[in-house]
Amino acid sequence: MILWDEDSTDYLVHATATSKHFYQGLGLAVLSSGFIGASFIIKKKALIRLQRYGGLRAGAGGFGYLRELVWWSGLLSMGIGEAANFAAYAFAPATLVTPLGALSVLVSAMLASTYLNEHLNLLGKLGCLLCILGSTMLVLHSPREEQIETMEDLSFKMQEPTFVTYTIFVIIGCLAIVFYFGPLYGKQNILVYILLCSSIGSLTVMSCKGLGLAIKETMNGKSEMGNWLTWALLFVLVLCIMVQMNYLNKSLDLFNTSIVTPIYYVFFTTFVIIASAILFREWEYMSIEDVIGCVCGFLTVIIAIFLLNAFKDLDVSYTDIRLIFRPKRENIIHHNSRWNNSADDEQMRYDMEHNYGSSITRSM
Repeated sequence: MILWDEDSTDYLVHATATSKHFYQGLGLAVLSSGFIGASFIIKKKALIRLQRYGGLRAGAGGFGYLRELVWWSGLLSMGIGEAANFAAYAFAPATLVTPLGALSVLVSAMLASTYLNEHLNLLGKLGCLLCILGSTMLVLHSPREEQIETMEDLSFKMQEPTFVTYTIFVIIGCLAIVFYFGPLYGKQNILVYILLCSSIGSLTVMSCKGLGLAIKETMNGKSEMGNWLTWALLFVLVLCIMVQMNYLNKSLDLFNTSIVTPIYYVFFTTFVIIASAILFREWEYMSIEDVIGCVCGFLTVIIAIFLLNAFKDLDVSYTDIRLIFRPKRENIIHHNSRWNNSADDEQMRYDMEHNYGSSITRSM
């Protein structure tokens, strides 16, 4: 890490460049969430349109959606979002970029309510609000400055015992899940494959971060294309994405999506923050107020994601809330009137059946 004299011109230039890079990364992360969230809705519209015209559904093995221009528009939107997310890691800390991925869930929920006529209950709306509040807290308290600015620094940091130990633990844990715990418990316990995807995902983000740094240095005039570390990071990135997507699809196939999504977000983001803290040591230079702010923001986003996904099928509205704040006496009267009405209905039904039965008996 470079030490600067706070009164020097070089320090002011460095601080200005750091702030500029931070907001560039922040803008790219938010833009990425918008495009990725919209892509799910666009592709869903294409699949609904295909089903309306009698085409074979994708879940049944059909590929008719490949002839839909709308579906390709959704794929393009996702591609732009992923590219923006990749670029965001080159400018902003992973501690900021990764948790902001929750905004894609927010965008998707709001657009689904508007364009797919999917019901967004009161808990979902509360989750949207908490997602915005939690993301704002993360932006305000996340680290501004990158502690690794060159590929040489990254290579040195990756050889430190702490990060090597973390990587070995991840590899051993994933191999244990693939060959032992997965076949035994993967179909009964939702955490098995999610732990694998999340831990591997943390290495994916670290590789993505390193590649972003290599590209940024290359664009600044110092080519890193001949550096062995650049190609090693690219190989690790592709391998980790393949493993991650394979086992994430298994988890989605075995368990309810509304449960997989929030749990995966929590574990994936947690592992990324741990890996980033070990490799980049961003937390060492943060004040205790910023650390607490980041933790509180992250926990707020976790609650928001659970409200948006885990409880989306519950029928909770503003009427239920208004009943809570009504005087107890009115609630008792309302409850008694409902009970009396139901009792009268039961009595009427009994009388009708009794009279009908008596009339039949008399006619016989």
